Amino acid sequence: MRTPRKAKSDADWLSNLPEAFLDFLDGRRLEEVECIIPDLAGTSRGKAMPSYKFRPDETFYLPISLFYQTISGEYVDMEINNQWLEKDVVLVPDMATATAVPWAEDATLQVICDLQTREGDPLTIAPRNVLRKVLGLYADRGWRPVVAPELEFYLTKPNTDPNEPIEPPLGRTGRKGASRQVYSMAAVDEYGPVIDTIYDYAEDHGFRLDTVIQEGGAGQIEINLLHGDPLKLADQVFYFKRSIREAALKNGIFATFMAKPIRDEPGSAMHLHQSVLDIASGKNIFCAADGAASDHFSHFIGGSQIYLMDLVPLLAPYVNSYRRITVDGQSAPANLEWASDNRTTGLRIPHGKPEARRVENRVTGMDCNPYLAIAASLAAGYLGMVNRIEPRPAVEVEVWEAEDSLPVNLGDALDLFEEATEIRAVLGEEFCQLYGDIKRAENEEYQREISPWERQHLLLNV
Repeated sequence: MRTPRKAKSDADWLSNLPEAFLDFLDGRRLEEVECIIPDLAGTSRGKAMPSYKFRPDETFYLPISLFYQTISGEYVDMEINNQWLEKDVVLVPDMATATAVPWAEDATLQVICDLQTREGDPLTIAPRNVLRKVLGLYADRGWRPVVAPELEFYLTKPNTDPNEPIEPPLGRTGRKGASRQVYSMAAVDEYGPVIDTIYDYAEDHGFRLDTVIQEGGAGQIEINLLHGDPLKLADQVFYFKRSIREAALKNGIFATFMAKPIRDEPGSAMHLHQSVLDIASGKNIFCAADGAASDHFSHFIGGSQIYLMDLVPLLAPYVNSYRRITVDGQSAPANLEWASDNRTTGLRIPHGKPEARRVENRVTGMDCNPYLAIAASLAAGYLGMVNRIEPRPAVEVEVWEAEDSLPVNLGDALDLFEEATEIRAVLGEEFCQLYGDIKRAENEEYQREISPWERQHLLLNV
């Protein structure tokens, strides 16, 4: 059958796609386009269509009710006027995010879409718009934040029965991964085919990785991304979570971003390195002219200590998240103390040159929505700088117990979030109310569940 000639308008938008995708296409015909958005959990929702149905200036719609669901898919009744009219919201493709779907059989493009109301206003409950709102506040002050996320995750044996514990996968030696092999190159080599596939997918996406290391858990990997614009890095994390899952599946195993998937193994974090540039000069405002730490640097830390305590549900969004955070957890500190080059503090200042001075947030779990976690962390630092909040003194010792520890469960964290009027105004009250309602519903749903531990130890013993 003869292939119809593309219209000139087709050729125009296709030729303007990012170079990495054009290299991936390599002369093939584009078959399908996926218009996707990140939901509250940070997973992709959207529509797929034949390429001839897609135009960058076309109007696409999704029902707003996709933001009314818990992680289990249950819908939540909330105090929203005419909630169940399920009005459509508008998807606006951001063509700068266009990238390949390397695991698809046919040549496929995926594009992240911004969400708007039918009147053309940004949808305030959309996670990407929440981050944009925070970045706008920085821009109004002449500041531009820079971030670098670290992604920790587990490769696991396929788990098809939720009642069974998660196990490490078999490596190339035929043996299960062993824990406490941190930074072991041999441990990374055990899962070489998966790592190679991740590299291939990253190249197809046009993303550049910083480093790949073996973390402390059995089958636990860490991928570090290069520093850059917070929105672009959130997009990369969003894409990478899907890509890593697909790379694992291609090699017959699972990849999980649960905060604490395996008992007695370390949890998985998304450590976030943060600095702020002056837009006019391009210089790091955390560094004074003489190379010393600036007032902005101190105030960013002070704000992080005060406001992150109220924002824990965005950094640790599920009941499982609190299994990772422990008072004696070196890799997952339950405090917001700060120190230079001290991994027992929730806020660590990595060793480096003065002009590269940055604050590492170590309390965020890898189960977070990257847009919301980055927005929360930057919002806390922003308020600290605006309100000139002084931090507590830097600690000089290991921190195993803190006077102000993070909340120990999701319910307690939501109580703090509910009362945090100042930070809610920065993120947007409509978003915060919706997010809190969804998380309350998830927590209540979990409390109704009977766990295998309860059946094992209580059924016949109490």
